[in-house]
Amino acid sequence: MIKLSETAILSKIEKLLEWEYYDNALHTDFEFDNFKDCMSAMNRIAFECEALNHHPEWTNVYNTLDITLTTHDAGGVTELDFKLAAAINKIVEVEEE
Repeated sequence: MIKLSETAILSKIEKLLEWEYYDNALHTDFEFDNFKDCMSAMNRIAFECEALNHHPEWTNVYNTLDITLTTHDAGGVTELDFKLAAAINKIVEVEEE
C-alpha cells in the first residue's frame, strides 16, 4: 500500500462521516447503548478486519469505542484505511443527521 498525500486524505475524509484526520491517522469514536452492544459491534468489525488483513488500534471503555486507523507499513494513511473505515461505518450504521 502507498501512503496517501495529505491533500488526498483531506479530500477523501470529507465523504467519510464521523471520521477525522490528525496525527497521521484516521480517528473516530462511537457510543453505544451499553457494553454488550459495543462488544457486539467490535466483534462484527473484527471479522471485517480479518477479511481485509488490516487491524485498527482501538480501545473500549464500557459503551464507547475509539478507533484509530493507519497503515504502519506505509507510514501513514492508505486506501486500505479508508476501505476499512467505510466498512466500519456500515457495520455501525453511521448515517447523516
